Amino acid sequence: MKIERSRNASLNIIFGMILKIYQIALPFFMRTIIMYEIGVQYLGLNSLFTSVLQVLNLAELGVGNAMVFSMYKPIVKDDTLTICALMRLYKIYYNIIGAAILAIGLILLPFIPNLIAGNVPANMNVYYLYLMNLLATVFTYWLFAYKNSILQAYQRTDISSKVTIITDTFKYALQILALICFKNYYYYVLAILITQIFNNIITAIISQRMYPDYRPQGRLLKCEIAAINQRIKDLFTAKLGGTIVNSVDTIVISAFLGLEVLAIYQNYFYIINAIIGLVAIVYTSITAGVGNSMLLKDLEQNYREFEVFTLLTTWMNGFCICCFIVLIQPFMLLWMGKRLLLDFFMVILFCIYFWVYELVMMISVYKDAGGIWHEDRFRPLISGIINLGLNIIFVNMIGLYGIVLSTIISVCMVSLPWIINNVFRLIFKRGAKKYAFELIQYTGVIVVVSSITYMITNFISGNGWLTIFIKLFVTVIIANIFLISVLKHSPYYEDAKSLIFRMFKIDTLIDIIKKRILQK
Repeated sequence: MKIERSRNASLNIIFGMILKIYQIALPFFMRTIIMYEIGVQYLGLNSLFTSVLQVLNLAELGVGNAMVFSMYKPIVKDDTLTICALMRLYKIYYNIIGAAILAIGLILLPFIPNLIAGNVPANMNVYYLYLMNLLATVFTYWLFAYKNSILQAYQRTDISSKVTIITDTFKYALQILALICFKNYYYYVLAILITQIFNNIITAIISQRMYPDYRPQGRLLKCEIAAINQRIKDLFTAKLGGTIVNSVDTIVISAFLGLEVLAIYQNYFYIINAIIGLVAIVYTSITAGVGNSMLLKDLEQNYREFEVFTLLTTWMNGFCICCFIVLIQPFMLLWMGKRLLLDFFMVILFCIYFWVYELVMMISVYKDAGGIWHEDRFRPLISGIINLGLNIIFVNMIGLYGIVLSTIISVCMVSLPWIINNVFRLIFKRGAKKYAFELIQYTGVIVVVSSITYMITNFISGNGWLTIFIKLFVTVIIANIFLISVLKHSPYYEDAKSLIFRMFKIDTLIDIIKKRILQK
Protein backbone atom coordinates (compact mmCIF):
# COMPACT_ATOMS: atom_id res chain seq x y z
CA MET A 1 0.00 0.00 0.00
CA LYS A 2 1.58 3.28 -1.13
CA ILE A 3 2.05 6.02 1.46
CA GLU A 4 1.16 9.54 0.29
CA ARG A 5 3.93 11.23 2.26
CA SER A 6 3.17 14.92 1.61
CA ARG A 7 -0.58 14.50 2.03
CA ASN A 8 -0.30 12.41 5.20
CA ALA A 9 2.30 14.74 6.70
CA SER A 10 -0.02 17.68 6.04
CA LEU A 11 -2.97 15.89 7.64
CA ASN A 12 -0.88 14.86 10.63
CA ILE A 13 0.42 18.39 11.15
CA ILE A 14 -3.01 20.03 10.72
CA PHE A 15 -4.90 17.69 13.06
CA GLY A 16 -1.92 17.40 15.37
CA MET A 17 -1.86 21.18 15.70
CA ILE A 18 -5.60 21.28 16.33
CA LEU A 19 -5.22 18.63 19.03
CA LYS A 20 -2.21 20.32 20.60
CA ILE A 21 -3.89 23.74 20.70
CA TYR A 22 -6.88 22.01 22.27
CA GLN A 23 -4.61 20.26 24.76
CA ILE A 24 -2.94 23.56 25.60
CA ALA A 25 -6.13 25.60 26.03
CA LEU A 26 -8.13 23.11 28.10
CA PRO A 27 -5.37 22.09 30.55
CA PHE A 28 -4.55 25.80 30.91
CA PHE A 29 -8.16 26.33 31.90
CA MET A 30 -7.90 23.35 34.27
CA ARG A 31 -4.72 24.69 35.91
CA THR A 32 -6.48 27.99 36.46
CA ILE A 33 -9.46 26.26 38.09
CA ILE A 34 -7.18 24.15 40.31
CA MET A 35 -5.25 27.25 41.37
CA TYR A 36 -8.29 29.31 42.31
CA GLU A 37 -10.63 26.54 43.50
CA ILE A 38 -8.41 24.19 45.56
CA GLY A 39 -4.93 25.80 45.73
CA VAL A 40 -1.44 26.04 44.26
CA GLN A 41 -0.11 22.92 46.03
CA TYR A 42 -2.38 20.72 43.92
CA LEU A 43 -0.64 22.04 40.82
CA GLY A 44 2.62 20.85 42.33
CA LEU A 45 1.15 17.43 43.10
CA ASN A 46 -0.09 17.15 39.52
CA SER A 47 3.38 17.84 38.13
CA LEU A 48 5.11 15.50 40.59
CA PHE A 49 2.94 12.49 39.76
CA THR A 50 3.31 13.14 36.04
CA SER A 51 7.10 13.10 36.37
CA VAL A 52 7.19 9.98 38.56
CA LEU A 53 5.04 8.12 36.01
CA GLN A 54 7.31 9.28 33.20
CA VAL A 55 10.16 7.59 35.06
CA LEU A 56 8.08 4.42 35.38
CA ASN A 57 7.42 4.53 31.64
CA LEU A 58 11.07 3.56 31.22
CA ALA A 59 9.66 0.04 31.18
CA GLU A 60 8.40 0.83 27.68
CA LEU A 61 12.08 0.60 26.62
CA GLY A 62 11.41 2.27 23.29
CA VAL A 63 9.35 -0.69 22.06
CA GLY A 64 6.98 1.62 20.17
CA ASN A 65 9.69 3.34 18.14
CA ALA A 66 11.47 0.08 17.40
CA MET A 67 8.28 -1.65 16.20
CA VAL A 68 7.13 1.25 14.03
CA PHE A 69 10.59 1.48 12.48
CA SER A 70 10.44 -2.25 11.74
CA MET A 71 7.19 -1.71 9.82
CA TYR A 72 8.59 0.81 7.31
CA LYS A 73 10.17 -1.78 5.02
CA PRO A 74 7.28 -4.33 5.02
CA ILE A 75 4.85 -1.49 4.27
CA VAL A 76 6.92 -0.41 1.26
CA LYS A 77 6.90 -4.05 0.07
CA ASP A 78 3.20 -4.67 0.96
CA ASP A 79 4.34 -7.56 3.17
CA THR A 80 1.13 -8.14 5.16
CA LEU A 81 2.36 -11.31 6.90
CA THR A 82 5.38 -9.56 8.41
CA ILE A 83 3.28 -6.59 9.56
CA CYS A 84 0.81 -8.95 11.29
CA ALA A 85 3.66 -10.80 12.98
CA LEU A 86 5.12 -7.49 14.17
CA MET A 87 1.75 -6.50 15.64
CA ARG A 88 1.58 -9.80 17.53
CA LEU A 89 5.04 -9.25 18.97
CA TYR A 90 4.11 -5.66 19.83
CA LYS A 91 1.02 -6.90 21.69
CA ILE A 92 3.03 -9.40 23.74
CA TYR A 93 5.66 -6.83 24.66
CA TYR A 94 3.10 -4.22 25.70
CA ASN A 95 1.24 -6.68 27.95
CA ILE A 96 4.53 -7.45 29.68
CA ILE A 97 5.41 -3.75 29.93
CA GLY A 98 2.05 -2.90 31.55
CA ALA A 99 2.61 -5.60 34.16
CA ALA A 100 6.18 -4.38 34.81
CA ILE A 101 5.06 -0.76 35.29
CA LEU A 102 2.35 -1.90 37.73
CA ALA A 103 4.80 -4.02 39.74
CA ILE A 104 7.51 -1.33 39.92
CA GLY A 105 4.91 1.33 40.68
CA LEU A 106 3.62 -0.67 43.65
CA ILE A 107 7.17 -1.16 44.95
CA LEU A 108 7.71 2.63 44.86
CA LEU A 109 4.41 3.35 46.66
CA PRO A 110 5.84 3.62 50.24
CA PHE A 111 8.47 6.15 49.12
CA ILE A 112 6.14 8.71 47.47
CA PRO A 113 5.89 11.06 50.53
CA ASN A 114 9.71 11.35 50.55
CA LEU A 115 9.56 13.16 47.19
CA ILE A 116 7.65 16.09 48.69
CA ALA A 117 9.39 18.82 50.72
CA GLY A 118 7.05 20.52 53.17
CA ASN A 119 3.35 19.86 53.64
CA VAL A 120 0.89 17.94 51.49
CA PRO A 121 -2.59 19.49 50.91
CA ALA A 122 -4.93 18.75 53.81
CA ASN A 123 -7.23 15.70 53.60
CA MET A 124 -5.28 14.28 50.64
CA ASN A 125 -3.97 10.73 50.66
CA VAL A 126 -1.01 10.77 48.27
CA TYR A 127 -1.02 6.98 48.12
CA TYR A 128 -4.55 6.87 46.66
CA LEU A 129 -3.76 9.62 44.17
CA TYR A 130 -0.59 7.90 43.06
CA LEU A 131 -2.34 4.55 42.57
CA MET A 132 -5.05 6.11 40.40
CA ASN A 133 -2.43 7.80 38.20
CA LEU A 134 -0.48 4.54 38.06
CA LEU A 135 -3.50 2.56 36.81
CA ALA A 136 -4.17 5.18 34.09
CA THR A 137 -0.62 4.63 32.84
CA VAL A 138 -0.86 0.83 32.97
CA PHE A 139 -4.08 0.78 30.93
CA THR A 140 -2.38 2.69 28.09
CA TYR A 141 -0.33 -0.48 27.50
CA TRP A 142 -2.87 -3.19 28.28
CA LEU A 143 -5.76 -1.93 26.15
CA PHE A 144 -4.96 -2.43 22.43
CA ALA A 145 -1.91 -0.12 22.42
CA TYR A 146 -0.38 -2.20 19.62
CA LYS A 147 -3.17 -1.10 17.24
CA ASN A 148 -1.77 2.44 17.21
CA SER A 149 1.48 1.23 15.60
CA ILE A 150 -0.23 0.81 12.21
CA LEU A 151 -1.52 4.39 12.28
CA GLN A 152 1.97 5.68 13.08
CA ALA A 153 3.70 3.58 10.45
CA TYR A 154 1.24 4.72 7.77
CA GLN A 155 1.57 8.36 8.86
CA ARG A 156 -2.07 8.52 9.99
CA THR A 157 -1.57 9.99 13.44
CA ASP A 158 -4.29 12.48 12.47
CA ILE A 159 -6.76 9.66 13.34
CA SER A 160 -5.33 9.39 16.86
CA SER A 161 -5.56 13.18 17.16
CA LYS A 162 -9.27 13.19 16.30
CA VAL A 163 -10.03 10.43 18.82
CA THR A 164 -8.07 12.21 21.54
CA ILE A 165 -9.98 15.46 20.95
CA ILE A 166 -13.25 13.60 21.54
CA THR A 167 -12.14 11.69 24.65
CA ASP A 168 -10.34 14.71 26.12
CA THR A 169 -13.52 16.78 25.81
CA PHE A 170 -15.29 14.17 27.91
CA LYS A 171 -12.38 14.12 30.40
CA TYR A 172 -12.26 17.88 30.87
CA ALA A 173 -16.03 18.06 31.32
CA LEU A 174 -15.78 15.51 34.15
CA GLN A 175 -12.80 17.30 35.69
CA ILE A 176 -14.49 20.70 35.66
CA LEU A 177 -17.49 19.09 37.36
CA ALA A 178 -15.19 17.49 39.95
CA LEU A 179 -13.40 20.74 40.80
CA ILE A 180 -16.20 23.33 40.66
CA CYS A 181 -19.18 21.33 41.90
CA PHE A 182 -17.54 18.82 44.24
CA LYS A 183 -14.12 20.44 44.87
CA ASN A 184 -12.81 16.89 44.91
CA TYR A 185 -9.33 16.17 43.52
CA TYR A 186 -9.89 12.40 43.68
CA TYR A 187 -12.71 12.70 41.11
CA TYR A 188 -10.41 14.87 38.98
CA VAL A 189 -7.82 12.07 38.77
CA LEU A 190 -10.51 9.39 38.29
CA ALA A 191 -11.61 11.18 35.09
CA ILE A 192 -8.10 10.63 33.66
CA LEU A 193 -8.35 6.89 34.30
CA ILE A 194 -11.81 6.53 32.71
CA THR A 195 -11.08 8.49 29.54
CA GLN A 196 -7.75 6.76 28.93
CA ILE A 197 -9.63 3.46 28.69
CA PHE A 198 -12.10 4.90 26.18
CA ASN A 199 -9.32 6.48 24.11
CA ASN A 200 -7.49 3.18 23.63
CA ILE A 201 -10.64 1.24 22.75
CA ILE A 202 -11.94 3.77 20.19
CA THR A 203 -8.52 4.12 18.51
CA ALA A 204 -8.25 0.33 18.24
CA ILE A 205 -11.69 0.03 16.60
CA ILE A 206 -10.92 2.72 14.01
CA SER A 207 -7.48 1.27 13.27
CA GLN A 208 -9.00 -2.16 12.66
CA ARG A 209 -11.62 -0.74 10.27
CA MET A 210 -9.01 1.22 8.29
CA TYR A 211 -6.58 -1.68 8.03
CA PRO A 212 -8.69 -4.87 8.36
CA ASP A 213 -5.95 -7.09 6.90
CA TYR A 214 -3.63 -6.41 9.81
CA ARG A 215 -4.21 -8.55 12.89
CA PRO A 216 -1.80 -9.69 15.62
CA GLN A 217 -0.98 -13.12 14.25
CA GLY A 218 1.96 -15.08 12.88
CA ARG A 219 5.55 -15.32 14.01
CA LEU A 220 8.75 -13.61 13.00
CA LEU A 221 12.01 -15.40 12.40
CA LYS A 222 14.33 -15.59 15.42
CA CYS A 223 16.89 -13.39 13.67
CA GLU A 224 14.23 -10.72 13.05
CA ILE A 225 13.13 -10.78 16.70
CA ALA A 226 16.77 -10.54 17.76
CA ALA A 227 17.25 -7.46 15.56
CA ILE A 228 14.15 -5.81 17.08
CA ASN A 229 15.29 -6.66 20.61
CA GLN A 230 18.66 -5.08 19.86
CA ARG A 231 16.91 -1.88 18.75
CA ILE A 232 14.86 -1.89 21.94
CA LYS A 233 18.00 -2.31 24.07
CA ASP A 234 19.62 0.57 22.22
CA LEU A 235 16.54 2.74 22.72
CA PHE A 236 16.45 1.99 26.45
CA THR A 237 19.52 4.07 27.25
CA ALA A 238 18.14 6.90 25.08
CA LYS A 239 14.84 6.76 26.92
CA LEU A 240 16.57 6.61 30.29
CA GLY A 241 18.61 9.71 29.49
CA GLY A 242 15.59 11.57 28.11
CA THR A 243 13.57 10.72 31.21
CA ILE A 244 16.30 11.98 33.50
CA VAL A 245 16.37 15.29 31.64
CA ASN A 246 12.59 15.72 31.35
CA SER A 247 11.33 14.28 34.65
CA VAL A 248 14.02 14.45 37.30
CA ASP A 249 14.05 18.27 37.19
CA THR A 250 10.51 18.23 38.57
CA ILE A 251 11.29 15.61 41.20
CA VAL A 252 14.41 17.52 42.37
CA ILE A 253 12.43 20.77 42.69
CA SER A 254 9.71 19.00 44.71
CA ALA A 255 12.21 17.25 46.98
CA PHE A 256 14.47 20.30 47.59
CA LEU A 257 12.28 23.37 47.14
CA GLY A 258 8.70 22.17 47.78
CA LEU A 259 5.35 21.92 45.98
CA GLU A 260 4.66 25.68 45.76
CA VAL A 261 7.99 26.46 44.05
CA LEU A 262 7.37 23.47 41.76
CA ALA A 263 3.94 24.86 40.86
CA ILE A 264 5.41 28.29 39.98
CA TYR A 265 8.14 26.67 37.86
CA GLN A 266 5.63 24.41 36.16
CA ASN A 267 3.38 27.34 35.25
CA TYR A 268 6.20 28.71 33.09
CA PHE A 269 7.31 25.28 31.93
CA TYR A 270 3.71 24.49 31.00
CA ILE A 271 3.73 27.36 28.49
CA ILE A 272 7.13 26.53 27.01
CA ASN A 273 6.28 22.83 26.97
CA ALA A 274 3.09 23.68 25.09
CA ILE A 275 5.21 25.34 22.40
CA ILE A 276 7.55 22.32 22.39
CA GLY A 277 4.50 20.11 21.93
CA LEU A 278 3.29 22.13 18.95
CA VAL A 279 6.67 21.91 17.27
CA ALA A 280 6.93 18.20 18.09
CA ILE A 281 3.82 17.59 15.98
CA VAL A 282 5.86 18.55 12.92
CA TYR A 283 8.65 16.18 13.91
CA THR A 284 6.31 13.28 14.67
CA SER A 285 4.31 13.84 11.50
CA ILE A 286 7.30 13.64 9.16
CA THR A 287 9.40 10.92 10.85
CA ALA A 288 7.74 8.04 8.99
CA GLY A 289 8.00 10.03 5.74
CA VAL A 290 11.70 10.64 6.32
CA GLY A 291 12.20 6.93 6.97
CA ASN A 292 10.38 6.15 3.73
CA SER A 293 12.47 8.75 1.86
CA MET A 294 15.70 7.18 3.10
CA LEU A 295 14.69 3.94 1.41
CA LEU A 296 13.70 5.56 -1.89
CA LYS A 297 16.09 8.53 -2.41
CA ASP A 298 19.86 8.87 -2.67
CA LEU A 299 22.20 10.37 -0.05
CA GLU A 300 22.43 13.84 -1.63
CA GLN A 301 18.65 14.21 -1.90
CA ASN A 302 18.21 13.21 1.73
CA TYR A 303 20.92 15.60 2.89
CA ARG A 304 19.38 18.51 1.00
CA GLU A 305 16.00 17.72 2.57
CA PHE A 306 17.73 17.76 5.97
CA GLU A 307 19.18 21.23 5.31
CA VAL A 308 15.74 22.45 4.20
CA PHE A 309 14.25 20.97 7.36
CA THR A 310 16.87 22.78 9.48
CA LEU A 311 16.05 26.11 7.82
CA LEU A 312 12.31 25.68 8.40
CA THR A 313 12.94 24.63 12.00
CA THR A 314 15.08 27.73 12.60
CA TRP A 315 12.33 30.02 11.33
CA MET A 316 9.64 28.17 13.33
CA ASN A 317 11.59 28.05 16.61
CA GLY A 318 12.96 31.57 16.18
CA PHE A 319 9.43 32.90 15.89
CA CYS A 320 8.38 30.90 18.99
CA ILE A 321 11.27 32.36 21.01
CA CYS A 322 10.32 35.90 19.98
CA CYS A 323 6.76 35.32 21.15
CA PHE A 324 7.88 33.74 24.41
CA ILE A 325 10.36 36.45 25.41
CA VAL A 326 7.89 39.25 24.62
CA LEU A 327 4.65 37.80 25.97
CA ILE A 328 5.35 35.38 28.82
CA GLN A 329 5.78 37.89 31.67
CA PRO A 330 2.69 40.03 30.87
CA PHE A 331 0.70 36.83 30.38
CA MET A 332 1.86 35.23 33.66
CA LEU A 333 1.10 38.44 35.53
CA LEU A 334 -2.52 38.36 34.36
CA TRP A 335 -2.90 34.60 34.71
CA MET A 336 -1.38 33.82 38.12
CA GLY A 337 -0.61 37.21 39.65
CA LYS A 338 2.56 38.97 40.78
CA ARG A 339 3.20 36.55 43.69
CA LEU A 340 3.76 33.64 41.30
CA LEU A 341 6.00 35.55 38.87
CA LEU A 342 9.62 34.53 38.14
CA ASP A 343 12.22 37.12 37.14
CA PHE A 344 13.22 37.92 33.55
CA PHE A 345 16.54 36.07 33.79
CA MET A 346 14.57 32.82 34.18
CA VAL A 347 12.66 33.71 31.01
CA ILE A 348 15.97 34.06 29.12
CA LEU A 349 17.13 30.69 30.46
CA PHE A 350 13.87 29.10 29.33
CA CYS A 351 14.38 30.54 25.82
CA ILE A 352 17.92 29.14 25.62
CA TYR A 353 16.68 25.79 26.89
CA PHE A 354 13.93 25.75 24.26
CA TRP A 355 16.33 26.44 21.39
CA VAL A 356 18.97 23.84 22.29
CA TYR A 357 16.29 21.26 23.12
CA GLU A 358 14.59 21.81 19.76
CA LEU A 359 17.88 21.41 17.90
CA VAL A 360 18.34 17.96 19.44
CA MET A 361 14.72 17.02 18.69
CA MET A 362 15.03 18.18 15.08
CA ILE A 363 18.16 16.12 14.45
CA SER A 364 16.61 13.18 16.30
CA VAL A 365 14.02 12.90 13.52
CA TYR A 366 16.80 11.69 11.21
CA LYS A 367 18.33 9.54 13.93
CA ASP A 368 14.99 7.79 14.51
CA ALA A 369 14.11 7.54 10.82
CA GLY A 370 17.58 6.14 10.07
CA GLY A 371 17.39 3.69 12.98
CA ILE A 372 20.86 4.51 14.38
CA TRP A 373 19.81 3.87 17.96
CA HIS A 374 22.62 1.45 18.73
CA GLU A 375 25.35 3.96 17.87
CA ASP A 376 23.45 6.74 19.70
CA ARG A 377 22.46 4.72 22.77
CA PHE A 378 24.83 6.24 25.32
CA ARG A 379 24.39 9.91 24.34
CA PRO A 380 21.09 10.63 26.15
CA LEU A 381 22.15 8.55 29.14
CA ILE A 382 25.42 10.37 29.72
CA SER A 383 23.79 13.74 29.08
CA GLY A 384 21.02 12.84 31.54
CA ILE A 385 23.43 11.73 34.25
CA ILE A 386 25.42 14.97 33.90
CA ASN A 387 22.16 16.92 34.07
CA LEU A 388 21.09 15.10 37.24
CA GLY A 389 24.46 15.67 38.92
CA LEU A 390 24.44 19.37 38.02
CA ASN A 391 20.84 19.64 39.25
CA ILE A 392 21.73 18.41 42.72
CA ILE A 393 24.82 20.68 42.88
CA PHE A 394 23.23 23.84 41.45
CA VAL A 395 19.86 23.61 43.24
CA ASN A 396 21.69 24.00 46.57
CA MET A 397 23.80 26.89 45.22
CA ILE A 398 21.43 29.00 43.11
CA GLY A 399 18.04 27.36 43.59
CA LEU A 400 15.62 27.27 40.66
CA TYR A 401 18.09 28.88 38.23
CA GLY A 402 20.34 25.85 38.64
CA ILE A 403 17.66 23.46 37.38
CA VAL A 404 17.30 25.05 33.94
CA LEU A 405 21.01 25.93 33.70
CA SER A 406 21.93 22.27 34.35
CA THR A 407 19.85 21.13 31.39
CA ILE A 408 21.29 23.80 29.07
CA ILE A 409 24.87 22.85 29.95
CA SER A 410 24.30 19.10 29.52
CA VAL A 411 22.60 19.58 26.15
CA CYS A 412 25.14 22.06 24.74
CA MET A 413 28.24 20.28 25.95
CA VAL A 414 27.21 16.65 25.42
CA SER A 415 23.93 15.84 23.71
CA LEU A 416 23.89 18.26 20.78
CA PRO A 417 27.46 17.81 19.43
CA TRP A 418 27.20 14.05 19.97
CA ILE A 419 23.97 13.57 18.00
CA ILE A 420 25.18 15.84 15.18
CA ASN A 421 28.32 13.74 14.84
CA ASN A 422 26.32 10.49 14.84
CA VAL A 423 23.82 11.59 12.19
CA PHE A 424 26.45 13.04 9.86
CA ARG A 425 28.90 10.18 10.22
CA LEU A 426 26.40 7.31 10.01
CA ILE A 427 23.58 8.64 7.81
CA PHE A 428 24.99 11.40 5.61
CA LYS A 429 28.55 10.02 5.45
CA ARG A 430 30.20 13.45 5.70
CA GLY A 431 31.77 15.85 8.17
CA ALA A 432 29.61 18.11 10.33
CA LYS A 433 31.82 21.25 10.64
CA LYS A 434 29.95 23.21 7.95
CA TYR A 435 26.59 22.31 9.49
CA ALA A 436 27.78 23.21 13.01
CA PHE A 437 28.83 26.62 11.71
CA GLU A 438 25.37 27.03 10.14
CA LEU A 439 23.75 26.31 13.51
CA ILE A 440 25.91 28.97 15.17
CA GLN A 441 24.81 31.45 12.49
CA TYR A 442 21.16 30.49 12.96
CA THR A 443 21.56 30.94 16.72
CA GLY A 444 23.00 34.42 16.17
CA VAL A 445 20.07 35.30 13.91
CA ILE A 446 17.56 34.26 16.58
CA VAL A 447 19.40 36.18 19.33
CA VAL A 448 19.44 39.38 17.24
CA VAL A 449 15.85 39.10 15.99
CA SER A 450 14.40 38.24 19.42
CA SER A 451 16.36 41.12 21.03
CA ILE A 452 15.11 43.62 18.43
CA THR A 453 11.55 42.35 18.77
CA TYR A 454 11.69 42.61 22.56
CA MET A 455 13.11 46.15 22.53
CA ILE A 456 10.49 47.39 20.04
CA THR A 457 7.54 45.83 21.89
CA ASN A 458 8.82 47.29 25.18
CA PHE A 459 7.56 50.67 23.97
CA ILE A 460 4.01 49.28 24.18
CA SER A 461 2.86 50.06 27.71
CA GLY A 462 0.05 48.54 29.78
CA ASN A 463 -0.73 45.27 31.53
CA GLY A 464 -4.13 44.20 30.19
CA TRP A 465 -5.23 41.62 27.65
CA LEU A 466 -5.48 44.30 24.97
CA THR A 467 -1.79 45.11 25.48
CA ILE A 468 -0.88 41.42 25.14
CA PHE A 469 -2.80 41.12 21.87
CA ILE A 470 -1.16 44.28 20.50
CA LYS A 471 2.29 42.94 21.46
CA LEU A 472 1.47 39.61 19.84
CA PHE A 473 0.38 41.33 16.62
CA VAL A 474 3.56 43.44 16.53
CA THR A 475 5.73 40.42 17.35
CA VAL A 476 4.22 38.35 14.53
CA ILE A 477 4.98 41.09 12.00
CA ILE A 478 8.43 42.17 13.21
CA ALA A 479 9.80 38.70 13.99
CA ASN A 480 8.73 37.25 10.63
CA ILE A 481 9.96 40.24 8.63
CA PHE A 482 13.43 40.03 10.18
CA LEU A 483 13.64 36.23 10.18
CA ILE A 484 12.55 35.85 6.56
CA SER A 485 14.70 38.77 5.37
CA VAL A 486 17.79 37.04 6.79
CA LEU A 487 16.93 33.39 6.07
CA LYS A 488 15.96 34.07 2.45
CA HIS A 489 19.69 34.35 1.64
CA SER A 490 20.10 30.64 2.41
CA PRO A 491 20.64 28.39 -0.64
CA TYR A 492 17.84 26.20 0.74
CA TYR A 493 15.25 28.97 1.06
CA GLU A 494 13.46 28.34 -2.25
CA ASP A 495 13.21 24.62 -1.52
CA ALA A 496 11.81 25.39 1.92
CA LYS A 497 9.23 27.80 0.52
CA SER A 498 8.24 25.30 -2.16
CA LEU A 499 7.79 22.57 0.45
CA ILE A 500 5.53 24.75 2.61
CA PHE A 501 3.46 25.74 -0.43
CA ARG A 502 3.14 22.11 -1.47
CA MET A 503 2.22 20.74 1.94
CA PHE A 504 -0.49 23.29 2.62
CA LYS A 505 -1.56 23.66 -1.05
CA ILE A 506 -0.75 27.38 -1.01
CA ASP A 507 0.40 27.20 -4.64
CA THR A 508 -3.00 25.77 -5.62
CA LEU A 509 -4.75 28.59 -3.76
CA ILE A 510 -2.58 31.20 -5.51
CA ASP A 511 -3.40 29.67 -8.90
CA ILE A 512 -7.13 29.81 -8.13
CA ILE A 513 -6.87 33.47 -7.11
CA LYS A 514 -4.90 34.33 -10.27
CA LYS A 515 -7.50 32.62 -12.48
CA ARG A 516 -10.35 34.49 -10.85
CA ILE A 517 -8.54 37.80 -11.27
CA LEU A 518 -7.92 37.07 -14.95
CA GLN A 519 -11.56 36.07 -15.45
CA LYS A 520 -12.69 39.39 -14.05
